[in-house]
Amino acid sequence: MDRLRLLSYNIQAGIASVRYRDYFANSWKHLLPHRARMTNLSRISEMLGGYDVVGLQEVDAGSLRSAFVDQTEYLARISGYPHWYRQINRDLGTLAQHSNGVLSRLRPKMIRDHKLPGLPGRGVLLSEFQTSGGGLLAVCVVHLALGARARRRQLEFLRELTGQYSCAVLMGDFNSGCGSGALRALVDRAGWHGLDCERKTFPSWRPMHNLDHILVSANIEILNAQVVDYALSDHLPISMDIRLPSGIEPCEPVVEPLPGPGVI
Repeated sequence: MDRLRLLSYNIQAGIASVRYRDYFANSWKHLLPHRARMTNLSRISEMLGGYDVVGLQEVDAGSLRSAFVDQTEYLARISGYPHWYRQINRDLGTLAQHSNGVLSRLRPKMIRDHKLPGLPGRGVLLSEFQTSGGGLLAVCVVHLALGARARRRQLEFLRELTGQYSCAVLMGDFNSGCGSGALRALVDRAGWHGLDCERKTFPSWRPMHNLDHILVSANIEILNAQVVDYALSDHLPISMDIRLPSGIEPCEPVVEPLPGPGVI
């Protein structure tokens, strides 16, 4: 196959936010479980089904606040994704397990887990897919730092990391809009495309900032890209349909299990 449907979504650990005051009213939900969280996750799962690869940010890997439910696994199973993986970036034990996640209908050849520069707690989750042209497609899920200095270092790390691949996709919550000089420098130096100031995702109830992006290497054709009007978090999801210069090869089952938790 040479076409892929991609989605990136910061789900705020399953907490529904529809107005600014929810940040205060729902603050306790970042620490304690509540029944509405599972209802919200189930509603999110209903939207995820139409994509080939989904990148998730602010998922909980199974702690008190999520009632010890691994949210990446839960969404994979009820949305029908056979392959999934979660990367814990900030492990607060039973209190919280801050993670990135990936769901895929295609079997990755390999999953690579990288920590990002800066203070602990940020990472990039990289899935490798074999292409029919003999190269590798890298799909990276990221959630970048709030501080501008750390983000500059992280973006440079990502440029060097993705430069090793013949095709690459970079998606997630960048915590920076298209007016960011560091983000524009990454796009220009690496030859990425897909940055669009009009695709605003935050806050979900009145989108004014484009903090979430899907960027692709220059040899990948963008067929369609849009913000998905599905306000179940404080971010809106963003989707992109792409065409690869050479298709994805189906991966044969490997003898050794892929490293880390979650790839089924």
